[in-house]
Amino acid sequence: MAKTAVKYVCQECGTPHVKWGGKCEGCGEWNKLHEEVVSVTKKSHTLKSALVDFVSLDDVTQDVARKLTNINEFDRVCGGGLVPGSVLLVGGDPGIGKSTLLLQVVASFSKEFSCVYISGEEAVSQVRMRAQRLNVTNSENLHLASATHVHDIISSLDALQTSRKAPIDLLIIDSIQTMTSEQSDSAAGSVSQVRVCTQELISFAKSRGTAVILVGHVTKEGVIAGPRVLEHMVDTVIYFEGERNYHYRILRSVKNRFGPTDEIGVFEMTEGGLAQVHNPSALFLNQHDHPVSGSAIFAGIEGTRPLLMEVQALVAPSHLGTPRRTSVGWDSNRLAMIIAVLESRCGLSFANRDVYLNIAGGLKITEPAADLAVAAALMSALKNIPTPLKSVFFGEIGLAGEVRSVSQTELRLKEANKLGFEAAVCGKAPKQGAPIIARTSSLNYLIEMLDYFTGIS
Repeated sequence: MAKTAVKYVCQECGTPHVKWGGKCEGCGEWNKLHEEVVSVTKKSHTLKSALVDFVSLDDVTQDVARKLTNINEFDRVCGGGLVPGSVLLVGGDPGIGKSTLLLQVVASFSKEFSCVYISGEEAVSQVRMRAQRLNVTNSENLHLASATHVHDIISSLDALQTSRKAPIDLLIIDSIQTMTSEQSDSAAGSVSQVRVCTQELISFAKSRGTAVILVGHVTKEGVIAGPRVLEHMVDTVIYFEGERNYHYRILRSVKNRFGPTDEIGVFEMTEGGLAQVHNPSALFLNQHDHPVSGSAIFAGIEGTRPLLMEVQALVAPSHLGTPRRTSVGWDSNRLAMIIAVLESRCGLSFANRDVYLNIAGGLKITEPAADLAVAAALMSALKNIPTPLKSVFFGEIGLAGEVRSVSQTELRLKEANKLGFEAAVCGKAPKQGAPIIARTSSLNYLIEMLDYFTGIS
């Protein structure tokens, strides 16, 4: 008879502890240790060994062709389509639209390939109700099920493949936190259950050549729930982002073994589900009827896609001992650095003034190339002079006040030119052929940009 034992496992990193403690010794997080009851069985001393088949790299000649879902924004984030045998992890806030998106993906994919959608949170009839709302048509290649036991799911999938005499091309598990395995005695959603179930599904995907998409819950910090090793196990990690107050959603790739990282796909939430946005730059640009101060257009790059965004700044008198420095969508520490450079290298003063910075549309920018656009918006707000009409800004700013060139300048300028912008202000870039935008100003130092706000040029 198996004995039971109690251990305390960190829900953040999965480190086991023999007794409860406030702080995890593995990752240093507080109040993350949860009690788990495990069965202890005596291991047999008889070990069976199996030989591993080694193959020369030159003998591996099989080319794995990607399979398109025919939803271009989703295929872009995946790197150009789904790779057979790959495992994708999709995370996002509750109600953001993860299940809606994946139901649309599996419905489109099932027009050509065999698919299975397994829900551990909804009954099949409830999934059908959502499908009717999304106008998902019937398909013989789309199979639905409601189950939570991984072993039963894998056995049923093998039986389905045998009966159809055809492989299953796509499997969606919604969600991995509801799955259980007999290899772990912990409750569903615990660190050990999530890790074991994911490993079994990965083995299934690699051995059968089935692409698997796992839906993952997120914590209140916005990261995928479960051990951090979960993101290392899968091939691709995708976050579904968006604010509830906005009607669009952003699908962002943060890890991809088969394609570029930081790639994004943009969707718009409609009554009939998620609609693709093929020109997101026009969506995030300003909508002012006349020029206003404190606004600058940033020509950015998200993955391989150029994207124009509006940077808004407001400088207001402060009645506090310490003026406020508030940033939404951009790093507040970098905002403080840009303000310090403007004060020390350009002679501007933000003392006794509150500074507010916002990336319009709820976007988040992590690219250093946005430094110049932020500086332009701050100068414009401080001087109360609009930025040059139909101009874009991009470039990295150093502490000496120099403006550095950034990568993919040509791609940024092409996107700006396509949307009707006539001027660009950027760091000095290597000379190439004919300029894409005739009025392209290359700055050496940030102080040179003051001319745009003093009427000198």
